[in-house]
Amino acid sequence: MNLKRKSEADILHLEECAVSNGQMVPLLKYPLLEKTGIVEHCFTTRMGGVSEGIFSSMNLSFTRGDKKEAVEENFHRLAEAMGVSYENFVFTDQTHTTNVRKVTKEDAGKGLIRQRDYSDVDGLITNEPGLVLSTFFADCVPLYFVDPVHHAIGMSHSGWRGTVNRMGQVTIDAMTKAYGTKPEDLVCAIGPSICQDCYEVSEDVAEAFHAAFFGREKEILIDKKNGKYQLDLWRANEIILVEAGVKKENLAVTNLCTCCNDRYLFSHRASHGKRGNLGGFLMLRIS
Repeated sequence: MNLKRKSEADILHLEECAVSNGQMVPLLKYPLLEKTGIVEHCFTTRMGGVSEGIFSSMNLSFTRGDKKEAVEENFHRLAEAMGVSYENFVFTDQTHTTNVRKVTKEDAGKGLIRQRDYSDVDGLITNEPGLVLSTFFADCVPLYFVDPVHHAIGMSHSGWRGTVNRMGQVTIDAMTKAYGTKPEDLVCAIGPSICQDCYEVSEDVAEAFHAAFFGREKEILIDKKNGKYQLDLWRANEIILVEAGVKKENLAVTNLCTCCNDRYLFSHRASHGKRGNLGGFLMLRIS
């Protein structure tokens, strides 16, 4: 798999994980998160599943028109590749909010094997081992949070609306309230998503970022002088996390663009909406 990287830095490893039927499931992993020694995590590619057509092949969405049994099989393969329990995935219900839900073992399976009893949730936090926090993407930004001091984790979805409303800060605040997390202890990652070169936005979106990042807007916006702007969601989320107190040495920022790599990663923009979903997953190991 020849992924196009925006820099040569070794930020993300690609692992080929074999499952019982002999199929290889590629998973992207952050060495920085693995070094904590307390989590299993990954970001998926669109390879290694059974879905067909525009969903080919590792689609992880039940809501885009794919066959239910294909998505279920994809999750079985993912669970085996990650070495986690199929029954322990717990899903967000992403609607571009900054709502963060604390989940426990009572939430295991919600979204996959049983109905969710919550809605409008774009972030999940927990301190219970074995729960697989599950978020879904096709250009938006995955945010990973690991607190090795209090053994707590968070996983959030941050599109432009989540970013302008500082979803990263909101997630950290939720972990601080629930578990006593200190930002300076966190190990975080900003996951594969659309890059600035590929992400053109309208003037109203740019104005929202001008207001939210006043004084630093030139770091994240390029004015094309035609009412359009190029927006850097990677840099915007990096600013949010560092300003929240995350140490730069404890933050990995992706160099993989979903749109540049639409052969291997689902991209809403590249496919004009005809696509499946990738997934970002994070779990505290069971000691």
